[in-house]
Amino acid sequence: MKVTHAREGRRASAFSVRYGKLLQLAESLRKHRDEIVAAAVHDIQFTVKDIAAEVDVSVDRLKMFAEAQPVLEGRRPLGGDGSSVALMLSYNGSTWLNTAITSIYMVGNRVDVKFSSKGSSLSALTESIYKPIFGDAIHFSREKGKDFLERALKAPDVSSIVVFGSDENVLPYEEAVRRSGKKLVFEGPGQDPFIVFEDADLDMAMKDLVASKFYYSGQTCVAPKRIFIHRSVYDEFLQEFQARVRALVVGAPEDVRTDVSPVASTLAVNRIREQLRDAVKRGAKIIQGGDIDGNLIQPTIVRDATDAMLGMQQEVFGPVAFTSPFETKDEVVARAKNNRYGLRAALFGGKEAKEAADELVGESYCHPVPGYTFGKFGTIALNQPRSQSWRGALVTKAVGGYGYSGWIWETVDGSFAIKQGPKLLSIETST
Repeated sequence: MKVTHAREGRRASAFSVRYGKLLQLAESLRKHRDEIVAAAVHDIQFTVKDIAAEVDVSVDRLKMFAEAQPVLEGRRPLGGDGSSVALMLSYNGSTWLNTAITSIYMVGNRVDVKFSSKGSSLSALTESIYKPIFGDAIHFSREKGKDFLERALKAPDVSSIVVFGSDENVLPYEEAVRRSGKKLVFEGPGQDPFIVFEDADLDMAMKDLVASKFYYSGQTCVAPKRIFIHRSVYDEFLQEFQARVRALVVGAPEDVRTDVSPVASTLAVNRIREQLRDAVKRGAKIIQGGDIDGNLIQPTIVRDATDAMLGMQQEVFGPVAFTSPFETKDEVVARAKNNRYGLRAALFGGKEAKEAADELVGESYCHPVPGYTFGKFGTIALNQPRSQSWRGALVTKAVGGYGYSGWIWETVDGSFAIKQGPKLLSIETST
């Protein structure tokens, strides 16, 4: 018993030491706030107000690791002491990325980090902030994404790989992951349904829709993408939605007044252009915006979208809202399920909204599945804004989805397995 207690004491001490470094990081991020804003504006053209808000949220989230201590204390790296986790990050963020990095670090892993090529200035700045605090426990790679992944699959000290990005880019690696015997955790896109029933608090729903749809100019995985409004309130809701969208300030990202700035990905812009053409061709109407100048997309509302349209099937990664009326709960549940992505669903209303939420929600934590599971969602928000439903994401709240929104590939007892559902990177990269 004395040996056991001694080991537990050492592990608790290790957690405390690591948490102390997180507090240093939080303070350093706060001190470098203006530099972070400038780097993110330069690299990805996100607005000053959005980046500044993300710094505040990220600092708060780092401190929340204290709440995770009962769960994480005593855990060890999946590959044993001294092993590493390879982490590939997406471009759509400035400081929330720190939460992903530190969630893996907090259970004792060394972390090999690859920023998106779009974030070169941000990566260099982040590395300069990390080095004095974490030393060589967290390393930043300058490799191309493909080279980084292939090296991680072969490196004996890398126990697992975590990728934030596109399912289209990761799916081709399944066979390579099978051969490696390593664990791969993928966090991917969303085409999230936003459902408003006739008895909903329309003002609450409207505020959340505008805030979450146009945050980062729509370039977030959990932004509302397929907006279903009950037909009895559809016209009323769209009229108010249009008025609020008209009030958004479109402009340069460095202008503190700007709400919507250019989209960082030319691929996303081209996809949106095609989605809008397809919608109009199939009978939908653009009632607000629709203009695209270079990578600047005017905040856009499309009405009368149908499920067959590209904008309802593909991820919409920009400031464009595809809206559609529905008649019954059964109809909207079936339509919400009719998609390859299952990250998050938001519902507003009373009894029927609660019933719909129960039909859409998956399990509380990731679990083995026989194959990719469609029609379920990792996070359900019922009469709750995203700021609440996403609180503590990656720290105390497990996040992730179903279908092609996210998965885990791993070899267990010699057999390849797939898991889906919400997950904590700290838990999945430790034992």
